[in-house]
Amino acid sequence: MARLNVVDPAAAVGKAKELFDGPLAKKKLNIYRGIANNPAVLDAFLKFSGGVRGGSLTPAQHELIALYCAQSTSCDYCLGAHTKVASSLGIDAKAAVEARKGIARDAKDQALLRFAAALLEKKGYVSDADLKAFRAAGFDDAAVVETLGALAVNYFTNYFNHVNKTELDTMFDPAPKV
Repeated sequence: MARLNVVDPAAAVGKAKELFDGPLAKKKLNIYRGIANNPAVLDAFLKFSGGVRGGSLTPAQHELIALYCAQSTSCDYCLGAHTKVASSLGIDAKAAVEARKGIARDAKDQALLRFAAALLEKKGYVSDADLKAFRAAGFDDAAVVETLGALAVNYFTNYFNHVNKTELDTMFDPAPKV
């Protein structure tokens, strides 16, 4: 059971109502209903998470990062949600489990997960060799920044779900244990 208030989109007022009636009209997920306790943060989160996407990385690569992050923080909500989203992008169940472990079938995706892991493990203090390997896989400086943004988005949701104990929406299945 959620530990924070769960904002009912039908009863929301002000900025929360605007968001639930606008960008979240078809996405009244439990995570958003919890973050809506602070509509300014929800609005900023939606803008930041949307802004991070659509640059150098593909939607599937964003999901690989999300799965890796969710596994690294043991976020069951995000594991379930991102496994479903990954599936809709052609990432099969086995590949999703592999991504959670930092493994990808494609060499470029593997370099992305390796760089994301280095960023997390080294708290951003990556080496010149880490950057060189990432660039050698075909990524540019825009991808470096986007990877950092993706990690920030995912860590925010992972930590929010830990604090809130967000209930997994019925549209998502619990991810298999790894």
